[in-house]
Amino acid sequence: MSTTRRTFLKASGLAVSALHFAPSGAGGAAPASKASRSLRLLILGGTGFIGPHQVRYAIARGHKVTLFNRGKTNPGLFPEVEKLQGDRAAGDYQALKGRGWDAVIDNPTTIPRWVRQAAEALKGRVKQYVFISTISVYATNDTPDADERAPVLSAPEPESEDARKYYGPLKALSEKEAQRAFPDAAAILRPGLIVGPGDLSDRFTYWPARLAKGGEVLAPGNPTDPVQIIDARDLGEFVIRVCEERTTGVYNCTGPRSTLTVAEMLGGVRSVMSTDAYLTWVDAAFLEKHNVSRWVDMPAWVPPSGESAGFARRNISRAISKGLTFRPLASTAKDTLDFYESEPEERKAKLRAGLAPEREKEVLAAWHGRNGR
Repeated sequence: MSTTRRTFLKASGLAVSALHFAPSGAGGAAPASKASRSLRLLILGGTGFIGPHQVRYAIARGHKVTLFNRGKTNPGLFPEVEKLQGDRAAGDYQALKGRGWDAVIDNPTTIPRWVRQAAEALKGRVKQYVFISTISVYATNDTPDADERAPVLSAPEPESEDARKYYGPLKALSEKEAQRAFPDAAAILRPGLIVGPGDLSDRFTYWPARLAKGGEVLAPGNPTDPVQIIDARDLGEFVIRVCEERTTGVYNCTGPRSTLTVAEMLGGVRSVMSTDAYLTWVDAAFLEKHNVSRWVDMPAWVPPSGESAGFARRNISRAISKGLTFRPLASTAKDTLDFYESEPEERKAKLRAGLAPEREKEVLAAWHGRNGR
């Protein structure tokens, strides 16, 4: 079925007015007032996608930040922040020797050895270890509203460091290393799909970019299918609050606060731009038949049935109870589109996720022509 311009505009308006993300000042993004006490924070990584948001918020809250990385990714960021260099892949932590911090935030790690070696280097000199994990650690996704007690994946090759092949299992092992090294001081945060300005994966960016181009847009599955996303800035702010409150335990960190449908997501994205875009919904079976993959070709979406019935329905109540907040979807969409538009033309020409224009037209033509229509 197609969504006409009138009905899509109506959906867009509804998505903005009731898009399930708390507005700023009403349980949304916390104002960057000074914290009650200043912390010494060590951030491992800190210059990629999610790290800079943590750094900015930490500085705004009055904390003293030290970055530890190889100095190769965005080395010009944060000239005012102390930077220590080392290579975790090579086990080089010399720059941390003799230093102490209130909390360490481990952003980039997938390899358990990295956590183990970092723990050895920091043993007795940090009060809290915050490990950024992923909801990909879960063994199954078939149960809606599953919480942090759900079983995680086991590693078929525990000594492997092939992060592409064993991403989820290695993250699960890394969690265990953090908990073993800091049994009373580890916080394990499991984000879902992280989105927003600065994201180079295009796993959400595809939708603002595609809708801005206008015309007929292939929309996946059923309009009521659920999706879960977390703005990198909301995640970054929660990470700092976890440090401030010395929070420990395991937390699913995705959003929004209540169920967000794919139609509401696309409507919310559509609301921040002037475009003649309209949606044509193509069901999951047809997409599968025509080799249009969930999640990759149709970013942020997985059909909510069978083994993936609970994929976009993870329970996040624990994180909300500890201060996870959400900015408006319109803010995420606009800032993501602005970031995309600021990128070089060669970068914008080929998105890393989503359907290429020719492929989208091909699938839409097949959908319209099914059964001789």
